[in-house]
Amino acid sequence: MTANPMLGVFLHWLGGLSSASFYLGYRGVKHWAWETYWLAGGVFSWIVVPWLLAFTMTNDLFAVLRETPGSALFWAYAFGVLWGTGGLTFGLTMRYLGMSLGMAVALGYTAAFGTLLPPIFRGEFAKQVLGTHSGLVILSGVASCITGIAFAGAAGISKERELSEEQKRAAIREFSLKRGLLVATFCGIMSACFAYGLAAGDPIKQITLRHGTPVLWQGLPVLVVVLVGGFTTNFIWCMILNFQNRTGYQYFSSKLRGAIPARATEPILETAIDAPGEEMAVALAGPAALSESQPERAPMLANYCFCAIAGTTWYMQFFFYTMGETQMGAFKFSSWTLHMASIIIFSTLWGIALKEWKGVGKRTKWLVALSLFVLVASTVIVGYGNYLGRGSH
Repeated sequence: MTANPMLGVFLHWLGGLSSASFYLGYRGVKHWAWETYWLAGGVFSWIVVPWLLAFTMTNDLFAVLRETPGSALFWAYAFGVLWGTGGLTFGLTMRYLGMSLGMAVALGYTAAFGTLLPPIFRGEFAKQVLGTHSGLVILSGVASCITGIAFAGAAGISKERELSEEQKRAAIREFSLKRGLLVATFCGIMSACFAYGLAAGDPIKQITLRHGTPVLWQGLPVLVVVLVGGFTTNFIWCMILNFQNRTGYQYFSSKLRGAIPARATEPILETAIDAPGEEMAVALAGPAALSESQPERAPMLANYCFCAIAGTTWYMQFFFYTMGETQMGAFKFSSWTLHMASIIIFSTLWGIALKEWKGVGKRTKWLVALSLFVLVASTVIVGYGNYLGRGSH
């Protein structure tokens, strides 16, 4: 199958839209603690949907996994576990840097490390990227993506400056640039481990292709392994919270035992690529959804249905990601840049549609517009670089 970079860019946009929107399903969950609905949805995100689609859309899934070298399975799984740990420090990044600057720094690191380290690790960076015109074009697209993320962060900071001093102190009580940058670096690297896991799973792709799986679906067996790793981290964290908060009963009983913490105070576990979706969902749901009265029972069936919707939507970002990756030719490492840019593009568009930027000054509006323009341009540049590279590989 001939690579089609423009189709790849479009598929990555669909993945970014899924990532920016998935949390909307969780906003429909009523009277469950965060750890309960996150794990319930995560079972669909990381287990049910990946296995179901890989089993139905690829050939001989279990035989493929049996034939895969143990080292490839181990590293794909291990990087999935490490990706999950990025969420443990993402909250600290927000605490020390604030939402806007913290998001921009974490996403910038995630975009840079997730894009550039896989080809460096494989020894392809100098020859394939720096040594070719198409590779240099793609690098300029990566730089544009990081610049666009920086503009998005600047827009957020500009908006925060329009707040009163009291609002600023409430938003960032523990601001510390040094601590924040250190934590954001760790968080960014760990969140980028998803890209490393997909790269480590390349042998799985080759084996599933030999078994007759269509090229477009070759990444689905890899997602099965990486997401089991992500499930491991999230499962452990949610179980700890279920135990500490005595909320484990919620999976099985609709009768409530005590008050559920307000969502604003929940100990949320997110990676840099998850967070924009939660912010947009809060904006769409409105403040009323954050402070509900406590009834005697939770709507079990509805809650599980909303969790299934949210979890499936979350998975679709990487379903489209692996499809888009197959269209990027020899420079498939650039898919991570396209994914990160698409997340910010659609998160920003959600914010505009939901009037998050209403009433801000001209400088802030210009920064928002500039970030959108640069991010969209970065996806076009990366796509063009991949198009140039089609004839040289």
